[in-house]
Amino acid sequence: MTQTQQRRDVGPPGSGSDEKSTLTAFLDYLRDAVAAKARGLDDEKGRTPGVPSGTSVLGLVKHLTAAELYWFAWAFEGADIAHPDFGMELTAEDDADTLLAAYRAAVERSNEIIARCDDVTRPCARAAGKADVVPTLRWVLVHMIEETARHAGHADILREQADGAVGR
Repeated sequence: MTQTQQRRDVGPPGSGSDEKSTLTAFLDYLRDAVAAKARGLDDEKGRTPGVPSGTSVLGLVKHLTAAELYWFAWAFEGADIAHPDFGMELTAEDDADTLLAAYRAAVERSNEIIARCDDVTRPCARAAGKADVVPTLRWVLVHMIEETARHAGHADILREQADGAVGR
């Protein structure tokens, strides 16, 4: 395995912080893992599905961008934005740089929203999700950790299939 194929993994965040800081640190750790899987991958390989369902590394980035906007801006904050499309289908305009920039912007917006809330038990401004319930910020943070972790694992496998890169 070449040096570019083997990447050094970064351990999870430490402990000792308050609940919101701990949850946000783990979410940021996973967000960084997803972005690391997409960085440096050429557009053709990033767009190529690695499984019969059609999932690709860049499609995962697009999906997670929508999830960030949906849960933090649309549902929790109640922002007047269009309901995000969770699809992973890529358009001709979608490339790695554009998708990663959109993901970074969505993450920054989410983190600003999180920072403004001093109580993780605060409910969302809107009912959301398949159950159409009003979850709390704590629930949204835990859900986004779960969602991002699941897709970070998918991205690990898809990236290894695409060019042999393993690790972070």
